[in-house]
Amino acid sequence: MIKIAIDANGGDFGVDTTVLGSMMAVQKLKDLEIDLYGDEEKIRPLLKNSTRIQVIHTKETISMGEKDPVKAIRHQKEASLCLAMKACKEQRADACVTSGPTQCVVVGAHLLVRRLPQMERVALCPFVPNLDGHPRLLLDVGANVELKKEHLGELAIFASVVSKEVLGVKEPKVGLLNIGSEPGKGRENEKEAYAYLKDLNGIHFYGNVEPTEMVDCPCDVVVTDGFTGNICLKSIEGTAKTMGTMLSNEIKSSLGGKIGYLFMRKNLKRFKKRMSTKEVGGAMLFGLSKIVVKAHGNSDPVAYFNAIRLAYDLVKANIIQKVVEQLPKEESVK
Repeated sequence: MIKIAIDANGGDFGVDTTVLGSMMAVQKLKDLEIDLYGDEEKIRPLLKNSTRIQVIHTKETISMGEKDPVKAIRHQKEASLCLAMKACKEQRADACVTSGPTQCVVVGAHLLVRRLPQMERVALCPFVPNLDGHPRLLLDVGANVELKKEHLGELAIFASVVSKEVLGVKEPKVGLLNIGSEPGKGRENEKEAYAYLKDLNGIHFYGNVEPTEMVDCPCDVVVTDGFTGNICLKSIEGTAKTMGTMLSNEIKSSLGGKIGYLFMRKNLKRFKKRMSTKEVGGAMLFGLSKIVVKAHGNSDPVAYFNAIRLAYDLVKANIIQKVVEQLPKEESVK
């Protein structure tokens, strides 16, 4: 059995999302057990199917608007997020899923779950929808403002293993997010990273990838620092949302558009599903000794189920052990 610890109180909607998503997960994944860390008084009325679901009571919750993540993690030790992560550290769970505040999740991962000894940085990595229907890995998108070339190399190896073992890509290609495709483009950091990644064992380096290529990406993995990656990801999400609204407005603007919609309704629904973050559910924190998946703060039950399923798939694939086997044995960069 695979056991996943859930931060049931976390996120914008708390138990209304996490409990329903958990019930969907145990119904669909027959070798899954879930521990819900949260307010039992609120959870029990929602828990219609408690098969393979255990409730560990705590009312304490880390606020979505928390401004001091380090203080929150160190002082709110009974918060649902902290207890769920602690269960991973103490080997009582194989993975943790939370929709809590991003920086608190990153800090909690560092202090409670802990990094792999071979990894010097933790990175946040979403599965980004792509034109061909196969998601791409983009990292980092918010855990580190800056990353050295060696850190990008470690993360590229980690992501290549995930792409191969979870997404089924035989030889994942790794790209470096940059302002141009030529090797000499970008800041000094990008130039150094290009030269380093080009000769790095354990990855298949493609070269530079421009932001305009991200939704029709020639690579399976794209690496960058957390500041640049976060801007890129939010640009993709914002553009997709705006394009959907524009398309809807155009359809409603004329009788011909409304008639056309009747014939294209199934196609438009499939398009919406392909671009929806609900289908992925969340982002994985790379570099940790256990699987931690960060679901969107505004996740609905379906999105939260998909976050749980992602964590389940990562555990099932034995990702952490396979990454350890691929990483260099020498001491990582300080």
